[in-house]
Amino acid sequence: MTSEMDDQAVLSAEDVDRLTPEAIEALLTPLTAGMTELRGRVIGQDAVLRQLLVGLLAGGNVLLEGPPGVGKTLLVRSLADATGLDLARVQFTPDLMPADITGSMVLVTGPDGQKQLDFAPGPIFTQMLLADEINRATPRTQSALLEAMQERTVTVAGNSRRLPQPFFVLATQNPIEMEGTYSLPEAQIDRFLLRVDVGYPSEAVLSAILLQTTGNEHGPLAARSGPAAILKLQHLTRNVPIAAHLRDSIARFAHRTQPGSAGAPEAVRRYIRFGLSPRGAQSVVLAAKAEALLSGRFHVTPDDLRAILAPATRHRVHVNFEGETAGIDLEEVLAELLETCLRSA
Repeated sequence: MTSEMDDQAVLSAEDVDRLTPEAIEALLTPLTAGMTELRGRVIGQDAVLRQLLVGLLAGGNVLLEGPPGVGKTLLVRSLADATGLDLARVQFTPDLMPADITGSMVLVTGPDGQKQLDFAPGPIFTQMLLADEINRATPRTQSALLEAMQERTVTVAGNSRRLPQPFFVLATQNPIEMEGTYSLPEAQIDRFLLRVDVGYPSEAVLSAILLQTTGNEHGPLAARSGPAAILKLQHLTRNVPIAAHLRDSIARFAHRTQPGSAGAPEAVRRYIRFGLSPRGAQSVVLAAKAEALLSGRFHVTPDDLRAILAPATRHRVHVNFEGETAGIDLEEVLAELLETCLRSA
């Protein structure tokens, strides 16, 4: 079933070359129609929804951070409804074990009446996984997601099993200074394509939320898209071209976020503990390609890079103690550095 879906979703080089703006729009229409309906359900989160779509089309995982009660879980559930993807939810708690996520070998009775070991898949075997309050689990349990997020496989008892496609992890996280939370391991947080901040709504938006959510409950959103269409759009996203000078600008930018780099500006050398990894640079390019596609263009522009810079880098570049005490605005430092790299292209 999965392999047949994958075959249907892959676009050949000839297909990509023949794509017109109208054909691209036709591929995007079901998804954008679902998002229009979703905006009526999740009020005041248009920018967050856009970034979730960028993550989905780029084939990456997304970390949603915000205080409890701002609608993070509702966002994920509504996105699953709109895209037609199977959703599984895992509530992360301190006593959650890795096998509770990945599955384990269990003793069952076989057809011949003999006892045998069989694999019981965990909730990770889905198309969209909601890892709710991921930083309330211990680092050991958080690390159970590492292989799945990067390789799209799960290894149990020496056997590697492929996850359904598409596979998309949406994790919610409470601010790390809240009691009872654990910081995500750096190896894991780097596997999130984007970190999207979900802030407190304005007074007007909150009033609209109260009007909508304290009356009769709404039913689930109608699925406008589906797994095969999402896979095709993900393949198309990777084929969006990026000019050589923009690609060089991102390489220059990533290199100069390293405090030990010869070209690093003073703010980076003084306040940054470590900079953007090669995976982080790949994420910037992939997210920019998805942003371009959602804008109806089949090429990346500097504005696409500017649009996705903060969510693609804010969780990967870390300030040092001096930067924290000085109250450095990391996103402002990175935005200025990007502009410098774009001008020198």
